[in-house]
Amino acid sequence: MPFTPPLMPKRCKAIFLDRDGVINHDPGDYTRNIDEFTLLPTVLKSLSILKERGFVFILITNQGGIAKGIYGHKEVEEIHKYLQSILEKNGTPLLDIYYSPHHEITGKSLSRKPGSMMIERALAKHNIDPSSSWMVGDKQRDLDCASPLGVPGVLIPTNADLEGYLPELQ
Repeated sequence: MPFTPPLMPKRCKAIFLDRDGVINHDPGDYTRNIDEFTLLPTVLKSLSILKERGFVFILITNQGGIAKGIYGHKEVEEIHKYLQSILEKNGTPLLDIYYSPHHEITGKSLSRKPGSMMIERALAKHNIDPSSSWMVGDKQRDLDCASPLGVPGVLIPTNADLEGYLPELQ
């Protein structure tokens, strides 16, 4: 009997989202806890439209406040659990969440954006097609972490109306 290789699952397309300034209001000096977490106004509607276009969602966020001792993993995980519950109720759950607790003042890390490790892990784990996916961020480093891997990016102003950028995300 001849060998038949297993079928690879279909590659999916993803929207990689920065958190602070894209998903929630960025106050400029860290979102330290759940009380400071405020979802931006058009995020839920925008994610619903993107889901209709066939995208899955992955959060890619630097959380350097951990390295600086401003807040801890517990606070970040509480925010992410809360965000995930909101997005699940919206029918637009996050497929995965990656965050880097590092900051360059305490040492270099490939996981911290603009390093590409968080995107690399997501691409491999979830069989994502980079050329059909997008990275959405409010800082150039957000896009710089994805572009070497073939993931195009959309740079939006901090705390911008995500809905205004939907035409670019096809």
